[in-house]
Amino acid sequence: MVIVVVAVVVFGPDKLPEYARQAGRLVRQFRDFARAAQDQIREELGPEYADLKLTDLDPRQAIRRHILEAMEEDVRADDPNPPPVLARGQRPPFDAEAT
Repeated sequence: MVIVVVAVVVFGPDKLPEYARQAGRLVRQFRDFARAAQDQIREELGPEYADLKLTDLDPRQAIRRHILEAMEEDVRADDPNPPPVLARGQRPPFDAEAT
């Protein structure tokens, strides 16, 4: 509400609709630019990256995904005595002699 009041005071009620339309066009152009860039990246990387999203390029997301995949592989390994999987919120066993 404060932003609207400030906008009316700064731009005036006559010019405000035109500026709002220009802002809408700018946002639409930015979305189109981002979509085109994402499509170009997918095209250049090939069909194996057809489901690529721009958020996948975030290093934090990539590291998190690779760590989770590695943890799943460790659990799936052919280990005769796999470590117990803790439930969410469950604390690991405490060994007083180890600390």
